[in-house]
Amino acid sequence: MRRIVFETSPEHEGMRLDVCVSFQAGITRTAAQRLIAEGKVLVDGFPAPKRHLMRAEERVEVLLPDPLPPEPASQDIPVRVLYQDDDLAVVCKPAGMVVHPAAGHRDRTLVNALLHALDGLSGVGGVGRPGIVHRLDKDTSGLMVVAKNDRAHLILQRMIKERTLHRYYLVLVHGVPATGLGTVSAPVGRDVRNRKRMAVNAVSGREAVTHFEVLRDFGRAALIEAELQTGRTHQIRVHMAYIGHPVVGDRVYGRWGPLEHELGIKRQFLHAWKLSFNHPVSGNPLLFEEPLPEDLESALDVLSSRADKRPG
Repeated sequence: MRRIVFETSPEHEGMRLDVCVSFQAGITRTAAQRLIAEGKVLVDGFPAPKRHLMRAEERVEVLLPDPLPPEPASQDIPVRVLYQDDDLAVVCKPAGMVVHPAAGHRDRTLVNALLHALDGLSGVGGVGRPGIVHRLDKDTSGLMVVAKNDRAHLILQRMIKERTLHRYYLVLVHGVPATGLGTVSAPVGRDVRNRKRMAVNAVSGREAVTHFEVLRDFGRAALIEAELQTGRTHQIRVHMAYIGHPVVGDRVYGRWGPLEHELGIKRQFLHAWKLSFNHPVSGNPLLFEEPLPEDLESALDVLSSRADKRPG
């Protein structure tokens, strides 16, 4: 962390704290607001809200994160590559791995692993996100398609936008949806009460559509297959919580209770298990499947054994 300390002068009178920090620290207003929300900005030794109006002779202390290196480093981190050619690769991201470097996760990300494992990545996403066409949450496991050149990257992006690249997830949810097949169509955006979360937001949210099918009914829970029609941040997790069936193991949008303890689960039960699309250059149809990893399969086995013992 780097520390910046300054004392306000009459020219700062009436300026909002986030504006003042942005100006003095040379960062964006959004970055200043994030630091304020995280308690890394003190006014006369105490946290203050972003709307605090500055007065002269106030002492402001700002803790800034160390700058990220200009380019991610190649690191020899195991990552399973299911397929690759000159244009793309399909890889399986393990749970617990962040997709690309960011504040708090400077290395040991999927990008660091890909730079070592593959012989090229596209630059469309910028130096910090080479090859990344779509993302998975840190604690979500499963399949991702990665672009190895800019041409393939742009076509894959267009395919996602036009909904011709199909992404399917296996999800365990609390309770059982009333219908075997369903669609959740509800805009997703930042939670107005907690900017670190997403929520169904009819005012500023973006279109979000999730299709789902119940595969197994366990009474207390259901295994569903969800298909993303759109790809908003945390979309499946937000949508399933919205309809009253939060993802098992989801500490942010769900409830952590007896079922999670019984199943021995340590993360949200969410796995990207299938990708289906036409190759962006050759046009050949491609289909990839990745079964549940051991931790989720084990939890499903426990749930299945309990369900088999239900009376009647």
